[in-house]
Amino acid sequence: MEPVPRNLKILTGITIVLFLTALYMVFIYAPREAIMGDVQRVFYFHVAAGWVGALAFLVTAIAGGVYLAKREPKWDRLAESSVEIGVVFTIINISSGSIWARPIWNTWWTWDPRLVTATIMLLLYFAYLMLRQGIEDPDRRARFGSVYGIAAFISVPITFLSIRVFRTIHPVVIGSSDPAAEGAFDMTARMVQALMFSVLTFTFVYATLLRYRIRLGRGTEEVEKRKMELISL
Repeated sequence: MEPVPRNLKILTGITIVLFLTALYMVFIYAPREAIMGDVQRVFYFHVAAGWVGALAFLVTAIAGGVYLAKREPKWDRLAESSVEIGVVFTIINISSGSIWARPIWNTWWTWDPRLVTATIMLLLYFAYLMLRQGIEDPDRRARFGSVYGIAAFISVPITFLSIRVFRTIHPVVIGSSDPAAEGAFDMTARMVQALMFSVLTFTFVYATLLRYRIRLGRGTEEVEKRKMELISL
């Protein structure tokens, strides 16, 4: 595989610095929440991971649309890479939410609209990956994947709006929230700053991982191409 380009090394360095700074802001700079205590600090990673999951799936839908229009393999590679990262961060989002909810809701899981829709969204994108694994022809795999990626994206706004449309115990982070929602709390200025910085940091983490995953995808495609050439000899 070709050497790591200089701009990717720089991006990696920036991401590491941002991540270390985010840890400082979450665990030291942001004040301890008066009622929930230190478990509330999971909130900063929970929200940031959820944002990255939604962003990754949006990129997949856009890349899928561009692929259908141009039929260029690089867009399909981008879509697949973004889904894999989105799935990982959505798992982090759901898992961290359970850790946060355990002492607040006194349970690891409840059939709350946000939890249900987020889990359905995750399963839809697991199915996306399984669909791709089941199709050998690269062109058909890319076409089916693009259409599926666009259709599956509807689950993202549904998940976002679930706590605003349905009656829920999940607090609304951005916008007005039901003051009776379990886990709701008022954020101080430092809490808001820590949250925004965490979201920014996780966005850089996503961009960095995406660049590395695309490079890996190009290498994998090159290996498959050479393997097919050897088979055809």
